[in-house]
Amino acid sequence: MRSIVVVSSAIVGVFLLSLPAVAQQKTVRACQAEWRANKDANQAKGITQKAYVTQCRAAAPATTTMAPAAPPPAAGGQKTVRACQAEWRANKDANQARGITEKAYVAQCRTGGTVAAPAQAPAPAPTRTTTPAPAPSAPPPATTAARPATTTPTGANQYTTEGQARMRCLTGTVVWANTNSKIYHFTGYKDYGNTKTGAYMCETDATGQGMRASKNEKNP
Repeated sequence: MRSIVVVSSAIVGVFLLSLPAVAQQKTVRACQAEWRANKDANQAKGITQKAYVTQCRAAAPATTTMAPAAPPPAAGGQKTVRACQAEWRANKDANQARGITEKAYVAQCRTGGTVAAPAQAPAPAPTRTTTPAPAPSAPPPATTAARPATTTPTGANQYTTEGQARMRCLTGTVVWANTNSKIYHFTGYKDYGNTKTGAYMCETDATGQGMRASKNEKNP
């Protein structure tokens, strides 16, 4: 009877000693919940959920560090390349949306500054079209007209216009009489109506006043 009691006591003692270890071991779900509660920090440190759960459920206390300690900062407080890369990856989507590359972030992070998003190129100025000015229209061709006499005819049967002389001559010939040279010209010749002084007359009136026809012209 005494031996049975001793054996039973030993079994109970072993069971009681194993209770703390059983109580300390966490479930998979509890470890996953812990990892998700610190998801950003774990991802920044490179700790995957699977590795966290494995370490969490191990016999060691749950507070045991499950990832290698972050490298100490360099002398003078300068961050390491790995620490800066971890920061960029923790906000990867936001950095990519702003156009900040990992390389640029790390270079600026190690100097202690902040990385600004690249400036956008200014939009091109709108082109302004100019309408060409219309070409000036050519002046109308000059028309040659008979030059009127510079003096008003004062002699008898002398007229300023050809029409006035024709009303007197009726079917007779109208001539242009140069009152200075006393020579008259027939229509169709260059001096007809174009001398400085003169008048339109009937040929018979011009000859009656002692005028003569130009030698180089013929009555048309």
